[in-house]
Amino acid sequence: MSYSVKEVFYSLQGEGFHSGRPAIFCRMSKCNLWTGREADRATAVCQFCDTDFIGTDGQNGGKFTDAEALCQHLLALWPAHTEAHPFIVLTGGEPLLQVDEALITQMHLHQFEIAIETNGTKSAPDHIDWICMSPKANAPLLLESGHELKLVYPQPDLMPEKVAHLDYQTFYLQPMDDADPKVSQQNIKEAVAYCLAHPQWKLSLQTHKLLGID
Repeated sequence: MSYSVKEVFYSLQGEGFHSGRPAIFCRMSKCNLWTGREADRATAVCQFCDTDFIGTDGQNGGKFTDAEALCQHLLALWPAHTEAHPFIVLTGGEPLLQVDEALITQMHLHQFEIAIETNGTKSAPDHIDWICMSPKANAPLLLESGHELKLVYPQPDLMPEKVAHLDYQTFYLQPMDDADPKVSQQNIKEAVAYCLAHPQWKLSLQTHKLLGID
């Protein structure tokens, strides 16, 4: 199987459980919750999406003929002369449109620790080391177990109590970012208040935006 990748970069994980951890980010092209046509953005399931996942023209993006070709491309970004195994975050778009057993197997042969960020609408292959699922309102939810559930908040049609019963190890609320700073601050206040009232939930901030890094 070939793989289409929008961009690849080395940075710090900015969100959730692994916040602050150095990682290679591999943003896979395509998303099943948006057709990819600019005119359809107003009717997309996640209108708050803040990433560009269309095409293969981002930094270090491209099309890769097989899993080994993609692995070699990713390994080139990990610091040399370190004993730490490479930590890879497969994201999108929706990575599970492309991530398959062949890619997972080949990455493990190269000693990658594999994390994935998914919208939960697709089943995941076995042996992914860390599954972070971010459910979206008005979208089907198939991936009901994993390691980390990260809910963008608030989504009026998907409040935390609707997913709090799912089989995940840890639960995060991430305040929805908005072009209006006042709205963003209000979302943060509401997320903080919800976490304080419901200690099952932890607060996740997009620290990469606060730091001004990828």
